[in-house]
Amino acid sequence: MAPTFISKRSAGVAAAISFSLFLTSALVAPNPVLSPEKLRIRRREKLSHLHFYFHDIVSGRNPTAMFVVQPPANVSRTLFGAVVMTDDPLTERPEIGSKLLGRAQGLYAGASQSEFGFLMVMNFAFVEGKYNGSYLSILGRNTVMSEVREMPVVGGGGLLRFARGYAQAKTHAVNISSGDAVVEYNVYVFHY
Repeated sequence: MAPTFISKRSAGVAAAISFSLFLTSALVAPNPVLSPEKLRIRRREKLSHLHFYFHDIVSGRNPTAMFVVQPPANVSRTLFGAVVMTDDPLTERPEIGSKLLGRAQGLYAGASQSEFGFLMVMNFAFVEGKYNGSYLSILGRNTVMSEVREMPVVGGGGLLRFARGYAQAKTHAVNISSGDAVVEYNVYVFHY
């Protein structure tokens, strides 16, 4: 039997028909209805308050926050353009040796030319107690010279799945010479 040759045009038409059939079958195929039970969601939403201290350590031999992009020299007095990656400890009390509750993993970036204003993209990953293995995701603006800053909680996982709410940050202590800081967080989230 002689081999069959297909022209490029015929191959293109065949591919388009195959994709069309796939798309049609995907749209017509029965979709499982999602339910709270299937998603393991309790029916009643609750409000939780979490309180902890964030230790941003940029100095020393083992910093927990480091610049991955430095701002241009002599251009910015507000760290505009800087990007800092973090794996900061979250503790029960302001002392670094107090009980570890989790880690703040993510980044903050200098996003303002006129003030110390950072874009925060961070997960608070908890390692202790009821929320061990759960996390909250923060995405928002942090003007660090303000007495209290508010950032939205945009989601979460584990016991904090479907979380929404806000985090209030208040600087507890700053070492001007090293750049290290301790920030108190009060987080209020609705979750199931």
